[in-house]
Amino acid sequence: MQIEETRLAGVVILTPQRFGDARGFFSESWNRQRMLDHGIDLEFVQDNHSMSSDVGTVRGLHFQAPPHAQDKLVRCGQGALFDVAVDIRKGSPTYGHWVGVELSAENGKQLLVPKGFLHGFMTRAPQTEIIYKCTDYYAPDCDGAVAWNSCGIDWDFEGAAILSDKDAAAPALADFDSPFVWEG
Repeated sequence: MQIEETRLAGVVILTPQRFGDARGFFSESWNRQRMLDHGIDLEFVQDNHSMSSDVGTVRGLHFQAPPHAQDKLVRCGQGALFDVAVDIRKGSPTYGHWVGVELSAENGKQLLVPKGFLHGFMTRAPQTEIIYKCTDYYAPDCDGAVAWNSCGIDWDFEGAAILSDKDAAAPALADFDSPFVWEG
């Protein structure tokens, strides 16, 4: 497993090793002990899987507030997407900063998004599937969003994004009162 730190502490790109032959490949996408050996101590309790039909579909930027905040390990099962994490921890020296990575079925990369970060993505291919693990269960009363185009993210996309009603109505980052606090 290749582990790459990003410019945002705690946001990590994981690239599992693939073993391939004429049939395809095998890859171990998560191994708790290997992650513990690298200082990543997470216990996942829920897996989510969604499919977006069209290129330019945006889901996010989402978070789940305490007491049900979630760490997420995100990967692409089919197609391709641009995945982002945005720091929303009050007092953090990187508050409002973002990092993005292309996740695809082909490259096998995964993005670890810790609690205190917004998460979102834009599809780059039709019929794109995203699969992610969470460290807490979905809690509708803790669910929140920030406008996808309010954080200065370079989505590298021309045209109109496809949004849910919830995401289209999300407040801008400048108008958002984060429930997260940086603990240094």
